[in-house]
Parts: sequence; C-alpha cells; structure tokens
Amino acid sequence: QVQLVESGGGLVQNGGSLRLSCVASGIDFSFDAMGWYRQAPGKQRELVATFTPDGSRIFAGFVKGRFTISRDNAKNTVYLQMNSLKPEDTAVYYCNAKFASNSWWGQGTQVTVSS
Repeated sequence: QVQLVESGGGLVQNGGSLRLSCVASGIDFSFDAMGWYRQAPGKQRELVATFTPDGSRIFAGFVKGRFTISRDNAKNTVYLQMNSLKPEDTAVYYCNAKFASNSWWGQGTQVTVSS
C-alpha cells in the first residue's frame, strides 16, 4: 500500500524558512508526478509546486522565486524548500503523488508563519 509521510512543518517568523520532506513507501514503481499542495482554513486546496511526468517543475505564481522543489529518487523523497515565508503561506501542506489514474495524499504538515 502506498503511503506518503510529510515532515518539516512548524511555526516560523515572517521571512523565515522551512524545508518540508515527503517520503513515499510501499511502491515498486516511479510516480508520474509528485509534488506539494496546500490548504488554508476556509480555502480550497491549491498547487504549490510539483514535478511533472517529463521531470520539469511547475510552481504556483505566488511561490515562484521563494520556494524550490527537489527530489531524491533513491530515497523516494521529495522536498520543498520554502524561503521568505509570509503569513499568507500559513496552511496545511500536503504531499501528492500520481501514477496512471491513481493519486495519493499524505496526511499533511502544518506550516504557520507569524507576522
């Protein structure tokens, strides 16, 4: 059974940094896509950054230049380095992985940015 486990969230001050990690287990294949989404209270879940099937990176407009996404295929892990965090980045951050018609989500990790 595929499992995604996120870590690295927490409380940080305005302008601070955090690095999120997502480890996948229970797989014997490579995901088509793997990335990060977030959901703030009262808002819909939205894309933050993701690797696409061809290996390129897509970023939401609100994070470009502040966040980077990277991965370690040997460890089945994807990372989200978040710099220059703002209070509006406060949300639960979710890891997502896709293969064929399947999509898996992690349990989420809370990121809170204080002003």
